[in-house]
Amino acid sequence: MKALISNDDGITASGILASKKAVEDLCETYVIAPETQQSGIGHALTLYEPLRVNEHTLKDGSKGYGVSGTPTDAVTIALFEIMDEKPDIMISGINTGYNLGKAELTTSGTLGAAIEAASFGIPTIAISQEVTRDDIKFENGENEVDFDFAGEMLNKLAKIVLKKGLPDGIDLLNVNVPANPTDDEFEVANLSERMYVPVIDTRLDPRGKPYYWIGGEEYTSHNPGSDGHALHSLKKTSITPIKIDLTSDMESLRKWLK
Repeated sequence: MKALISNDDGITASGILASKKAVEDLCETYVIAPETQQSGIGHALTLYEPLRVNEHTLKDGSKGYGVSGTPTDAVTIALFEIMDEKPDIMISGINTGYNLGKAELTTSGTLGAAIEAASFGIPTIAISQEVTRDDIKFENGENEVDFDFAGEMLNKLAKIVLKKGLPDGIDLLNVNVPANPTDDEFEVANLSERMYVPVIDTRLDPRGKPYYWIGGEEYTSHNPGSDGHALHSLKKTSITPIKIDLTSDMESLRKWLK
C-alpha cells in the first residue's frame, strides 16, 4: 500500500515528518509538499507561472519533494507526475495549529490539499494539532510542538481507513488533536460556525498611503457537538466527516424559483 503525505506548512515542517513516522509501518510513504509555508491559501491552483520540484533530504534521512506552489499544486504534481499509481490513502498534515469550523474548510491549505486528493476518490485524512501559543505557527517555533499523541491518533485512524476505506458519502476526515487530551478516543463532531472573526489592521506606509494586515480574533462560541467544543471544552480529538459535494437542497430552489 502507498500513502501520499502533504501539507500547507511546507516540506521542511516537523508535522509532515510526524505524519510519515505515524504511518510508515503501514504503507510506503511519498512526502510531496509545498516548498514554503502556504497556510491560508485554501484550494488555490497555480495557472500563470511554471512550477518546479526540488528533491529534499528530510530530517530522518529519507527523500521528499518540495513543489514551488500551493498545497493543491503539490498534490496534483504528486498524483500525475511523481507517483506511478494512485495512493491508497492521502494524509494532509500534521498541521501546526488547528483547523476548526466552516470557514476553515475553504481557507485552510491543509484542507485544500486534502480536498484535491479526495476529489480523485482517494481516502483522505486532514489532521491538525492545537498549539498553545500564537507565535509558534508563523514564527518558526513549530519544532517546539509535540506531535507524538497526534501521530498515535493518526496511526490508529489510518489503520481503519486502509482496512475499510471511508464510509459511503464521506470523502475525507478532518481531525483536530488537542494540546492536552483527556483520552485517546475520537469525538465525532460537526463543524463549528467559525474559528476566527476577521480583524483588519490599517497602517500607513512612509508615503502616507494605507496598507492592511488581515488578522482575526478567535470565535469561542462553539456549540455542543461541534469540533470546537470537542477540542476546547472536552479536550478530545475531534473527527468530522466531510463531503466535497456542496450542492444544497435543489427542490427548495425549484420551489423558490416559481
